[in-house]
Amino acid sequence: MYINVPNFITLARVLSVPVIFWLLVNGNSRIAFFVFLCAGISDAVDGYLAKRFNWTTELGAYLDPLADKLLIVSIYIALGVSHELPLWLVIAVVSRDILILLAVLLSWLMDHPVRIKPLTVSKINTAAQLVLAATVLADDGFSLGLDTTRLVLVWITAASTIVSLVAYLKAWLLHMAGYESQDAPP
Repeated sequence: MYINVPNFITLARVLSVPVIFWLLVNGNSRIAFFVFLCAGISDAVDGYLAKRFNWTTELGAYLDPLADKLLIVSIYIALGVSHELPLWLVIAVVSRDILILLAVLLSWLMDHPVRIKPLTVSKINTAAQLVLAATVLADDGFSLGLDTTRLVLVWITAASTIVSLVAYLKAWLLHMAGYESQDAPP
């Protein structure tokens, strides 16, 4: 069964991406924050349901991280364009995802596919990216005065983005060379 409750929830999260993007570029930060919050809750709910009721599917294994990436990339681009996040950070976040995607595609083209499995540092990076996005959206939407918090989160997100990219590239290079490290996706 490909479309089950968790996959349906994930599809709804994918559909929220253009809505959030539109809200952000039109200056509706408060509403964007609430839609983003719902998207985040939906991510937790679909993951819980899939694990709790053994409703995991191959489609869900690909769709869930894709939905997360679409959400993060679109929000970062919108926040970068509106000057709420530094453009260098937006470029770093988006470039990391593009480089990882290109590495995976190249491994498939070279008939040496790498199994996609998130590294711990990547989960930390995703959490940092989401916390920063939520903080910026909340600060913009409710005028909370979180300038210092935002600055700290920008640097934490930048550092975790770089560390995550290096870890993935190292694991990919080891995989492509025929070596497997303990952190490398099997």
